[in-house]
Amino acid sequence: MIDDDALSRALDAALPRRLAELRSATGLPVVFGGSTRSEQGALQLSISRTVGTFGDSLRRVRVVTGRGLGGAAMARSAPCRVSDYASTPGITHDYDQAVVEREQLASVMAYPVVVHGAVRGVLYGAARESRRIGDVAVRNAGVVAAHLARDLAALAGTPAPAARRVDAAGAALAELAELARSTADPLLRARLARIHTDLAGGPVEPAAGAPALSPREREALRLVAVGSTNAEIAVAMGIGVVTVKAYLHNAMRKLGVNNRGRAVVAARAAGLL
Repeated sequence: MIDDDALSRALDAALPRRLAELRSATGLPVVFGGSTRSEQGALQLSISRTVGTFGDSLRRVRVVTGRGLGGAAMARSAPCRVSDYASTPGITHDYDQAVVEREQLASVMAYPVVVHGAVRGVLYGAARESRRIGDVAVRNAGVVAAHLARDLAALAGTPAPAARRVDAAGAALAELAELARSTADPLLRARLARIHTDLAGGPVEPAAGAPALSPREREALRLVAVGSTNAEIAVAMGIGVVTVKAYLHNAMRKLGVNNRGRAVVAARAAGLL
């Protein structure tokens, strides 16, 4: 296992690239973020990178769990957003001087970066006008946060659980996968496949005779499944829109369908997503 300080350094080093992706994917003009550390028994976020800010006031902020919007996201391990930061009653206003007075931010979103159940960092997106940050922007922020979390998880490694627990979990997942493959109800099959994916961290093994989608074609379809546009998929995957279209066209051809939505349904039914 890699130590906490090394994980924090790795996250901070990855932030410039991920913040650029976040800004493009959400359309929010101001983005910032940082890593967390345990300080005197409390989780504390240090904002280390900013894009689109007026100055460096946010980089001097230390966010404590439960305080402000980022602290709420850390406490809940879930994204939080507000349309008018200064007047929102559901958060504390410890950081209004930096957020509202100096940076004049109104609409703010905070998305935690969670690795193995622990919040390792927070990504923020914000605008200076008061408006609702939409579901698509939040969803796309989640894609960026998930990519960052995946990179950190790979760096940290995953401790091996006890062998008996692995055997029991493996048997249960195998039974669930078999149920997903054998049911004749396509909606039930898709639900079982999604449950398997959530539990196992990967898709159900493809049914016999299922088309062979490439990993990148599967990834593009997974992003379609959560409502991403071609442009948003391109940002998330780090490729061009033309390449995204090629991946989706190939996937649709292999699945025997003629639109993106049907491709997602067919891929789920075949145990590919």
